[in-house]
Amino acid sequence: MYKYNSRIHKTPFGAVRAGEKIKIVFPVTHTVWVESVKMFIRKGEDVSERLLSFCGDDGNITYFCCEFTLDEWGVYYYRFEVTAVGGGVDRVGAGENGDALTGDNLPEWQITVYAKDFTVPATIKGGVIYHIFADRFAHAGERVQPRYGVLKNWDQKVTIKEPDGSYRANDFYGGNFKGITEKLDYLSSLGVTEIYLSPIFEASSNHRYDTGDYLKLDPLLGTEDDFRTLITEARKRGIGLILDGVFNHSGADSVYFNQLGHYDSVGAYQSWDSPYHDWYYFENFPEEYHSWWGCKVVPTLNKSAAGYRALMFGEGGVIDKWTHFGIDGWRLDVVDELPTDFVDELRGAIKKANPNAVIIGEVWEDASVKVSYGTLRPYLTKGELDGVMNYPFKEAILSFCLYGGAKAFGTKVMRIYENYPADVLNTSMTLIGTHDTVRALNALSGLDVRYTSKEQRLDLCLQGEALALAKKRLKLASLLQFTLPGVPSVYYGDEAGLQGYEDPMNRAPFPWGKEDAELIEHYRFLGALRKKYCDLLQGGMDVKEQGELLILHRFRDGKNLYVVVNPTFEDRTLTFKRSKSAKDIVGGGTLHNGDAVTVKALDFLLLASV
Repeated sequence: MYKYNSRIHKTPFGAVRAGEKIKIVFPVTHTVWVESVKMFIRKGEDVSERLLSFCGDDGNITYFCCEFTLDEWGVYYYRFEVTAVGGGVDRVGAGENGDALTGDNLPEWQITVYAKDFTVPATIKGGVIYHIFADRFAHAGERVQPRYGVLKNWDQKVTIKEPDGSYRANDFYGGNFKGITEKLDYLSSLGVTEIYLSPIFEASSNHRYDTGDYLKLDPLLGTEDDFRTLITEARKRGIGLILDGVFNHSGADSVYFNQLGHYDSVGAYQSWDSPYHDWYYFENFPEEYHSWWGCKVVPTLNKSAAGYRALMFGEGGVIDKWTHFGIDGWRLDVVDELPTDFVDELRGAIKKANPNAVIIGEVWEDASVKVSYGTLRPYLTKGELDGVMNYPFKEAILSFCLYGGAKAFGTKVMRIYENYPADVLNTSMTLIGTHDTVRALNALSGLDVRYTSKEQRLDLCLQGEALALAKKRLKLASLLQFTLPGVPSVYYGDEAGLQGYEDPMNRAPFPWGKEDAELIEHYRFLGALRKKYCDLLQGGMDVKEQGELLILHRFRDGKNLYVVVNPTFEDRTLTFKRSKSAKDIVGGGTLHNGDAVTVKALDFLLLASV
């Protein structure tokens, strides 16, 4: 009886700018005689009430409307209360797809309101990101021996633990800036427009999330001249660079902490009188100190320490120095560990150095309602981040390709689409794998490895039918990755068939000379598709299902792209139900309204309106 749906009856759709006019239309069928419709809008504990007015009747449905503005940024929630003629009150809340439900204690609809002056640069919109784990992508020139680790041959397996059972992340393969520079033409052939580099500053480990010196490049990667050459040569090919900013913690083996005495400085671990002592949190000096998730090799930094902030934000400091090298932005590691005032100052420093630099936050959940340490973070409302790593999309894509469920997929992705400002979503990384997750190919195999040991998983290599199935699913997953809102971020080697389970097995060297040619050709097709439909893929989105088929509809300025995916083991029939005809991009031919076409098992169909 109540036909309200937030995706249809609220305009504008989704997140709104503070002060922007919002219109609500509440439809009621003629089965109910309505005396009044009220809307309750909540921000935190503050609740306001609005009375909707009669605004039309089409013979079957009566419409009630209201218009209003929300002038402060933040996350708002709303619900309705309908009073019938003669008494009786229905409380109306949100169903999982935005539809109205009646009952008590129902979920509310969300409105994300972002700051009036929040703008997002267009630097990476419409492009393709390639995520490189610096030690493992490519090597060129002289091989440099690590100071405190082991240099392996490119085809050796990664080390998962030492003989004593510990894991030190000190096996190196020699990937460097020169190696990346030599492979720029390869990246260009994939349609890559941005390289996201894992940390590049001096550190003890191969992952370099344990920074030793924020102002020095790791010598294993090369010199500042090598880095400049990489940036320059990449720019010639239309490719920019995004750096990984690890600002929540340093390494215990660092200029600042110096637990192992490898540096000439007097580190915080070494003396109460160290200039860095207040940069850390000691409970029982020197052995007991705060560290990230209890990992003692990465002591937590005190983001309020004046000296640390000066290093980060001062003239000639970390942000100033490296941003002026000509990078396109920063990805902020564990941004939920950084206090809001620190993120604000960090944003200011980055934008001062380069107003067009993008700031991408590592957030694993819905970033519009992310809570850390009991505080709702204003990443997307106050305008702290330009984009995030879109892990909710990753989970939706992989789950759908493994188990089907087009409706569930639509629910998940439309929720993010509705909650994020459009510019933020179009600047966010659309993922199916990263250095922190199981390789996409392994995840999509569907193999149950819960009862295997880490040693067994290291040796486990998909082959035969299992590999063939995983590859088919990877093609579907990557197609969705490239056609959903956001910027697809390809984890190095996924396009070449690189395998690996959890960290560190997902960080093997790129398989040069052993690439999966079929997959690489598929990714080149996706890169070309993305380039051709660049503008359209920053437009609107709708998700429908037809039986077991998923129909992802992208549209803009009268142009349409339909991505039809069949995740099942059986051929399925699609009945085309659109007034405008559409061309089959891959197979050729044209579909008209009412035409039927077969979508093969574990395959897709791409249709563009003509």
